[in-house]
Amino acid sequence: MASSRGTGYEIDMCSGAILPKMLRFAVPLMCSSVLQLLFNAADVIVVGRWAGDNSLAAVGSNTSLINLLVNLFIGLSVGANILAARCYGAGDKEGLRQTVHTSILLSLLSGVVLAIVGALGASTILGWMQSPEAVRGLAAVYLRIYFLGMPATMVYNFGAALLRAVGDTRRPLYYLLTAGIVNVVLNLFFVIVCKLDVAGVAIATVISQVISATLVLRCLIREQGGIHLELRQLRIWPSRLRQILQVGLPAGFQGVLFALSNVVIQSSVNSFQETVVAGNAAAANIESFIYAAMNAFYQANISFSSQNYGAGQYNRLRPILLRAQGCVIATGVLLGGLAVLFGRQLLSIYTDSPDVIDVGLERLAIVCGTYAICGMMDVMVGSLRGLGYSIMPMIVSLLGACVLRLIWIATIFQLPQFHTPETIYWSYPFSWIITFLAHVGCYLWAMRRLQRHLAEDRVPYTA
Repeated sequence: MASSRGTGYEIDMCSGAILPKMLRFAVPLMCSSVLQLLFNAADVIVVGRWAGDNSLAAVGSNTSLINLLVNLFIGLSVGANILAARCYGAGDKEGLRQTVHTSILLSLLSGVVLAIVGALGASTILGWMQSPEAVRGLAAVYLRIYFLGMPATMVYNFGAALLRAVGDTRRPLYYLLTAGIVNVVLNLFFVIVCKLDVAGVAIATVISQVISATLVLRCLIREQGGIHLELRQLRIWPSRLRQILQVGLPAGFQGVLFALSNVVIQSSVNSFQETVVAGNAAAANIESFIYAAMNAFYQANISFSSQNYGAGQYNRLRPILLRAQGCVIATGVLLGGLAVLFGRQLLSIYTDSPDVIDVGLERLAIVCGTYAICGMMDVMVGSLRGLGYSIMPMIVSLLGACVLRLIWIATIFQLPQFHTPETIYWSYPFSWIITFLAHVGCYLWAMRRLQRHLAEDRVPYTA
């Protein structure tokens, strides 16, 4: 892999000090994630300021539904990232080439499926979610147009995952910066000048997604190392697809389960008046930026752990986890505290309604005040996936997050004295704590199993 490492964008994750390289990996990724969120944030801010609270609620109420439909396929990109990182760490050039071409074709097929589901099922799904009648029509328009851009979104996410596998998080940042600027400018033009309301911000988002996908494809085609893409060689290698699915499907299902619980929570929020829906949407959008910052260390943990596992550097796995945990705790505490402290000012960016701002402050105080726990939980999952375990963290997340939240909504929230938005918000930190502790137990078991296999001089087995 020497030729690939020589481009200046990749990071050698298998030797040297871990923390400086992890920060070098995570900071551009953090910026990239924030820029990607600006696609939706720009939508929310523009419609909140220039189209009204109903349009704000229409766009904001779609977030959990979009995550539900997209997360399964984003999980497949995690599988591509882990498999590519292992091949790269092990020096398997042919395996890496097959992984790259299988992943890109899989991303295109995934995007087409999502576009069809989103375009045809928008109204029906919004009805299932109990979306308020006053905003359902606008929400359906936004959703249909947004999902037409799914092929581009999937191509970008899979392409960026392949670049992350070799330590390159800078070029995806440049591409998203370009697309993000275009998105903001077009949002303002379509809504303020063309008066297209939610349709305008959706169109702007699709255009920006096409730009970012085109740039990442261009990057892979021009790449001279192991992740070079040759369009004429696009095909599905069954063995690589199987390996991607073995890791990616459980990861995707886990994302779906989290999103499903959030859809249930969104449906519960939708049972209140439009002011609560709008305030919840604005606060959730602020939280997403903090989550993106913490998630960068989850992604770093996956790539670092996968490369070192593939290279047989097992003694670096635990230090990688500890440094990722330290970084994510510091990030969650700092940014979560700032969001709570400056919540009113941040929410005023989205709306000038005092009632909507007050509702948003209630959510920020509960969720952002405890957000570091969510980051700690995700980092544990990253280590387990880096070790090759996918089914186990999926099951733990199913029980610890999805099931617990559903029980919470079905029991505590239904009690008259607790039938409030604040009760809904408290389901988040409660489920994070339980799930984090369960993942810690799973990780300790997995490391003991690895040590036992090494002592017996056997190849570690994962599932």
